[in-house]
Amino acid sequence: MTRLTNVLPWVGVSAVGAGALAYVAINRGETISAAWLLTAAICIYLIGYRFYSRIISHDIFALDPNRATPAERLEDGRDYVPTNKWVTFGHHFAAIAGPGPLVGPTLAAQFGFLPGALWIVVGVVLGGAVQDFVILCASIRRDGKSLGQMAKEEIGTVAGATALVAVLGIMIILISVLALVVVNALRDSPWGTVTIMLTIPIAIFMGLYMRYLRPGAVLETTAIGLVMLALSLYAGKWVSESATWAPVFTLSGTTLAWCIMVYGFAASVLPVWLLLAPRDYLSAFVKIGVVLALAIGIIVVLPPLEMPAITKFIDGTGPVFAGKLFPFCFVTIACGAISGFHALISSGTTPKIIRREPDARLIGYGSMLTESLVAIMALVAACVLTPGVYFAIKSPLSVIGATAVSAADTINSWALFKPITAAELELLAQQVGENSLLSRTGGAPSLAVGMAHLFSQALGGESAMALWYHFAIMFEALFILTTLDAGTRVGRFMLQDLLGNVYKPLGRVSWYPAVLFTSAIFVAMWGYFLYQGVTDPLGGINSLWPLFGISNQLLATVALCVGTTIIIKMGKARYAFVTIIPLVWLVIVTASAGMLKIFSSDPKLGFLSHAAMLKEQIATNTLPANIKTVEAAQRMIFNDQLDAGVAAFFLIAVVVILGASIREWLAVVNGRKAAVSSEVPFVQTQLTGA
Repeated sequence: MTRLTNVLPWVGVSAVGAGALAYVAINRGETISAAWLLTAAICIYLIGYRFYSRIISHDIFALDPNRATPAERLEDGRDYVPTNKWVTFGHHFAAIAGPGPLVGPTLAAQFGFLPGALWIVVGVVLGGAVQDFVILCASIRRDGKSLGQMAKEEIGTVAGATALVAVLGIMIILISVLALVVVNALRDSPWGTVTIMLTIPIAIFMGLYMRYLRPGAVLETTAIGLVMLALSLYAGKWVSESATWAPVFTLSGTTLAWCIMVYGFAASVLPVWLLLAPRDYLSAFVKIGVVLALAIGIIVVLPPLEMPAITKFIDGTGPVFAGKLFPFCFVTIACGAISGFHALISSGTTPKIIRREPDARLIGYGSMLTESLVAIMALVAACVLTPGVYFAIKSPLSVIGATAVSAADTINSWALFKPITAAELELLAQQVGENSLLSRTGGAPSLAVGMAHLFSQALGGESAMALWYHFAIMFEALFILTTLDAGTRVGRFMLQDLLGNVYKPLGRVSWYPAVLFTSAIFVAMWGYFLYQGVTDPLGGINSLWPLFGISNQLLATVALCVGTTIIIKMGKARYAFVTIIPLVWLVIVTASAGMLKIFSSDPKLGFLSHAAMLKEQIATNTLPANIKTVEAAQRMIFNDQLDAGVAAFFLIAVVVILGASIREWLAVVNGRKAAVSSEVPFVQTQLTGA
């Protein structure tokens, strides 16, 4: 009877999820409620966490509460610090849940809601959460070593060196895009800028409060932080309405870029307990709270999905970004389904602060499922907008023009969706407190409009649209900056790993001059690509996001190679399917997307063909109006060629790592090589309590 009562609820969850997913998939020709999509996703997540994650936690790693973690054995008060499970969950979730689950799904909505939704829920259970959890467990068992270091020790020196360089390069691209999305969200928005700036001193106060004034008072500190965060939202509103202060905090893209670089440097060099952990913890619970509120709002309002299940833009002619449904849906939506960046956090800051091994299941697999729910929310928020509004916000000025009239005329000329008027676009901008919403590329504004639309229907009506819109902008910027700050710190660890092979003191995280030097170098590297994106006439996202997606998925390929190698060397080859299944899929997707981005003859898609087109336009004096000078065009040509070279290097590096991994697997499985693992020996924990 007990077994039956344990099984029946999960049979019910499975039936509800399957029914909701079937309804979403087969319904055609009429709008459906977003609640169906949300129900299907949550049921699939519950099944995945209960059953699939157990294979990793129990059958592969056998996580042991009596085994001391690196946070305990190597505690140094700065990077290795045993941390409360929920604070660690908050840090990890905040660090991994950057712009990807917000931006990727809203971009991919141009294909319709169905392709992205299916990829998000299937990809996370079988791929993304598996990668995060496996790499986190592997790093915990290896003193918190980085992905590159584990590749070197488990796969081989050549593969390891290649992985260290490739992962560092990929990290630079990832963080530059994170920062670019923040810049596009906060540019010329004093309300958003002030609110986000105030979160930094709030986080520092929380760090000092928990460390010196009230150690262990997590809930109390959280409550204080949330109240201060709410006050910062109203402070931003006050500044935006002030004739004196609004111009001071109305910052250009380049100014914001420099501010973000300074913040990234500070987050990398300050002790983790002072800024990074409390800010990420605070942000995480704001994020989770907003996601839950959004889910409740969807259930209460039951908004229809205005975007069709599938649009004609699956043929690659979409205005938001170039490329067909395959492979570009699967690289555009990375975070939320599977993201290589997460492997850097899972082998960076998080394994150094986990207090007990079993906590890794909630933190590794659970955090990724939560992020996937965010991605579903973002997709819903984009798809409840009328398609005309969505494409007016997402399409570049070069496609729809600079006025509401030209945007409406262009979108209506496609004759694909319900017609939209210029007056509707202007009214919407006024309702959210912005001068214009046209061509706000990057994901944040379209998601904020969708969230404001849902929240205002549930609470406050149209008069509250502006407050909800700027709350959503704050929510998104918090998401992104917490990934940027953790990513910069992880990048510093990786750069120290690499430079330590040249000059050993630079590899010591305990030597502060090395911390300062490597942090400055790493920020300068991603800062270059950020500046490139900010000054790009096409808005930056159009060229950098596909490169972000490809590099991110290539990084996941590297992580899954490392994870598979570790599982096989543990003598658990029969369970290697959990990493091999997503690995095979990602190799196919990223190889296809990478080759198209480099060599496609379509200038809207291929880096090299776009550079060739610009050269021809310079020679014939036919540059489009949005490219103001020949110098700007020449800079774009250089950036295209650089992007092509970077993508090619990443592809070659992954081929090297994949080949070395397969050779290692076969040698171990066939008995030609002993399965020597770099896992550290068991040490009994001295910690008490949970």
